[in-house]
Amino acid sequence: MPGKIVIVVQARMTSSRLPGKVMLPILGESLLYRMMERLQMIKHPAQFVVAIPKEEKGGVIESECARINIPCYCGDLNNLLDRHYQVAKLYNADIVLKIPSDCPLIDPRIIDQVLDFYFEHEGEYDYVSNLHPATFPDGNDVEIMTMACIEKTWKEATRKLELEHTTPYIWENPEKFRIGNVLWGTGKDYSMSHRFTIDYSADYEFIKTVFEELYPGKPDFSCDDIANLLEKRPDIYQINAEYSGVNWYRNHLDELKTISADQTKIIAR
Repeated sequence: MPGKIVIVVQARMTSSRLPGKVMLPILGESLLYRMMERLQMIKHPAQFVVAIPKEEKGGVIESECARINIPCYCGDLNNLLDRHYQVAKLYNADIVLKIPSDCPLIDPRIIDQVLDFYFEHEGEYDYVSNLHPATFPDGNDVEIMTMACIEKTWKEATRKLELEHTTPYIWENPEKFRIGNVLWGTGKDYSMSHRFTIDYSADYEFIKTVFEELYPGKPDFSCDDIANLLEKRPDIYQINAEYSGVNWYRNHLDELKTISADQTKIIAR
């Protein structure tokens, strides 16, 4: 039987490139609200928790979480692995999902697809994601860890990038963990060509436009709906196209043995 699912959304107001991005307005609500609205459309019952730095306790994110009735946990600023582990322990998770707050366009169907794969193979994997290798458009990040997996990672991981990004210790040590991956069923790979995540002001304009185009007619619009919109409206695709393929890997290629240079892009400036 499926155990307790805890979905952890890491968030903060101090993003270096786009401060306060989780509170930017989308159709009269915060970006965080719109993302949590989409997460709660999944078919699997789950506990949702927003995990913020303890330095932001009593701040706007915690207030927003209270307003929308989502629990908020305050933890270590830079050790995101500890934040996820402490939430998982606090809420008695059997499996914990890491979904970053910069994915407001995430398709709930994709979350369900990754969860379905895990449960169809229950007992076979310690970690399942749709990121290694990635094929879905960037911004549909789903990572599942068993409680035993995240606890082992919490005890053994020591490098700064492993603590900051939560899961690299797992997929960098395949001899220690049973790792599964879910590919996009279309057979396409949009991971480097389509950007549905938010890190720059152009990303916000893109996400805001997509919501304005699709949400009024279909609040639970899908990844395919977005892809179809962009085919019809290449002007929307171009809003943040220059950042497609840009991700955090670019700063750690010399430290990551399972990530190659073709899985990220350096911004030309």
